[in-house]
Amino acid sequence: MLKLVGAAFIIFATTWTGYGIARGFAERPRQLRQLRSSLQALEAEIMYGQTPLREASMKLSRQLPAPLSLFFETFGHKLESSGTTVKDSWTDSLQEVWKLLSLKRGEYEILSQFGETLGKQDRMNQQKQILLALTHLEREEKEALDRQNKYEKMIKSLGFLSGLLLVVLLM
Repeated sequence: MLKLVGAAFIIFATTWTGYGIARGFAERPRQLRQLRSSLQALEAEIMYGQTPLREASMKLSRQLPAPLSLFFETFGHKLESSGTTVKDSWTDSLQEVWKLLSLKRGEYEILSQFGETLGKQDRMNQQKQILLALTHLEREEKEALDRQNKYEKMIKSLGFLSGLLLVVLLM
C-alpha cells in the first residue's frame, strides 16, 4: 500500500513538473502577443493622442495583465520620480521585471534596442522604431509558436513517462 502511494506521488510530481515546464512554452507566445499589442497602443498614444510617455506608460499598465503591466508601471514611475533618461528608465524597468517574464534573450535584445531610441526622436521616426520593434517581435512570436507546437505536448508526456520510469526502476 505504501509503495502504491509513493508511486502515485512520484508520477504526480513528475507530471506536474512536465506541465509546469510546458506552461513556459505556452506563456511565451502569449506574452509576445501582449507585448506587441502594448507597443501598438504606445504608438497610438504617441502618434495620435500626443500623450507624454509617462502618462502613456501608466495608461498601458492599467490595460495590460501582469507581468507586462508591472513593466509599464515601473517604467512610468521611474520617468516620474527620478531625473534619469528615458533610456535608463526603460533599461532599469526591463531588468527589474525580466525575471517575471517567459521571454528569451532575443526579445530582451529587441526591447533593449528599442529603449535606446525611445524618446530621442520626433514622432515620425519614433513610429518607425516602434514598427521595427513590432516586426522583430512578430518574428520571435512565430518562432515561439513553432517551439510551442513542437515541444509542449512532448514535455507534458515526458513528465508523465519519466515518473513511470522512476516507479518501474524503484519497484
